[in-house]
Amino acid sequence: MKKQILSLAVVALLAFTVQSCEKKEPKPADEELTLGNKVDSLTTDIKEVKDSAVTKTEDAAKDVKDATKKAAEDVKDATEKGAKKVENAAKAVKDGTVKTAKEVDAALKK
Repeated sequence: MKKQILSLAVVALLAFTVQSCEKKEPKPADEELTLGNKVDSLTTDIKEVKDSAVTKTEDAAKDVKDATKKAAEDVKDATEKGAKKVENAAKAVKDGTVKTAKEVDAALKK
């Protein structure tokens, strides 16, 4: 009887040892990608890229708008400065012509 109890104890010990040394297959994780999850993931990635592209396009359009507005203001300022210079030149020509006419008139009177 002792041998039977001892044998059962040894068998139980061996079974326990084998069980703890056994390679356990990992259970599939909840996050493991199935075909459906892969499709969802790709769809999400595509949406994110699309949203990013839209945002970048909107930002670029805003930059172009701002640059165009600044260029228009620069052209306006340059045109105003040019017009002012032309106006001053015309005034100088007029003043010079009047002065010359007065000098000619004065010279003729002498």
